[in-house]
Amino acid sequence: MRVALLEDEAEQVDRISRLLEEAGHLVHAFPRGRALLNTLRTESFDLIILDWEVPGQSGLEVLEVLRARTAPKIPVLFLTHRDSEADVVQALQAGADDFLIKPARDRELLARLDALGRRFSGHAQAQEFIEVAPFRVDLENHRIERDGKPLELTRREFEVAVLLFRNLGQVLSRGHIMEVVWGQPDATTTRTVDMHVSRVRQVLGLSAAIGLRLTAIYGFGYRLERVQEGI
Repeated sequence: MRVALLEDEAEQVDRISRLLEEAGHLVHAFPRGRALLNTLRTESFDLIILDWEVPGQSGLEVLEVLRARTAPKIPVLFLTHRDSEADVVQALQAGADDFLIKPARDRELLARLDALGRRFSGHAQAQEFIEVAPFRVDLENHRIERDGKPLELTRREFEVAVLLFRNLGQVLSRGHIMEVVWGQPDATTTRTVDMHVSRVRQVLGLSAAIGLRLTAIYGFGYRLERVQEGI
């Protein structure tokens, strides 16, 4: 998953980032809430981890902005030293999806992140196939079929398509696609991303006629979404 981390303590940033990256996640750390909120205007994440007590806007204030307008659907985990029942209740009522008290145990933190990812993506951990009619994505053999017929895609095109199917209905920034598919946000250009997305749209025949549309979001990225025929 691509994870945004709001944390101002360098030691905590290093520890959490190393733990998550060793587990295969991509971590972007922010020392201030404003920096995180500004980034969310142009970038997308699979999950957000918030510390409560950071300079400027508190983690709770950032959460309130997220839920009000910036990222209403992204799962949020609070990771903080605050441990009173009132704090836990306040964070959950404000829209947090889980709450962990520092210092969190490594395996528990990873397990909770994985659980949130499964809950919000709707995918099982040991998933071998993604089925979004009329497509069947074979993750093990790197193959996509439409109505039982295999489609010809390059490895990168397949990875772009998988990312879109995994995030059906969600907006993905170009930076998100670049980092997940190419390994680093600056490993390629936005033009390359656009070309691969265009190719995926063409090969898969994505349109309202089959109930799936791949839409460009100006200045941000793309969204694969279900639509009714004729819309």
